[in-house]
Amino acid sequence: MQAQYGPVAASRPGEEPSRRTLRSETLLVLALSLGASGVSALISFVGSVTRPGGLKDQAATLNASAAPGRPWLDLAWQLFGITTSLVPVALVAHFLLREGRGLRVIGFDRTRPWPDLGRGAAVAAIVGSTGIAFYLAARGLGFNLTVVPEALPDVWWKHPVLILSALQNAVLEEVIVVGYVLRRLGQLGWTPAAALAASSVLRGSYHLYQGIGGFVGNMAMGVLFVCLYRRWGRVGPLVVAHALLDIGAFVGYALLAGKVDWLPTA
Repeated sequence: MQAQYGPVAASRPGEEPSRRTLRSETLLVLALSLGASGVSALISFVGSVTRPGGLKDQAATLNASAAPGRPWLDLAWQLFGITTSLVPVALVAHFLLREGRGLRVIGFDRTRPWPDLGRGAAVAAIVGSTGIAFYLAARGLGFNLTVVPEALPDVWWKHPVLILSALQNAVLEEVIVVGYVLRRLGQLGWTPAAALAASSVLRGSYHLYQGIGGFVGNMAMGVLFVCLYRRWGRVGPLVVAHALLDIGAFVGYALLAGKVDWLPTA
């Protein structure tokens, strides 16, 4: 892995942040972002499995209208949600700047755009085809809800908002779950295997609202992404891969739902 943990910038001259400080900082970042999403997903999953009927007869909608029948207000809410969801990434950037490195220490910068794009596209192609097959199988076996990637009104901003939503998901998840969490756990003395497990389970946890299939599939993706990050030392390709996967899911569903037999709809 190219990125190294390196020294942590001092809180005061000659003093490094303690492990307690780093631990508290990490917990706060997760509580404001994907850790809280994991708890929310668990509560949602409990509600789904205790509801009459099978999981596949229930739906999990990802991009829904926030103000039905009021497209301009809906657009304002969509953009507000996307923007505020990225605040934890700004917080992570602030913490990493204390070390004098910023987000470049986890490989989220513009120094290698073409390798990042190429690697990300290759990963998306492999994960995307496998992921679709796994989702259809999990749903068919009753382990997954029917995932509805979008339920936005048919207005001019629909596809741009779906693309922005995909980009937001990619940046938020890969910067925090891979780059930041692995760096902090390494600084806290976790073994590589334990850090990989924690990152992967975290990724699976906030997809649990989709069902067991969503949890297992995303946990497996988390293992792959951690291994690739350690090999390349950059989250850039992972952000590209994740963005392409979500764009394909969101926009693809918008274009194909109800027009092909193999794509389940609510």
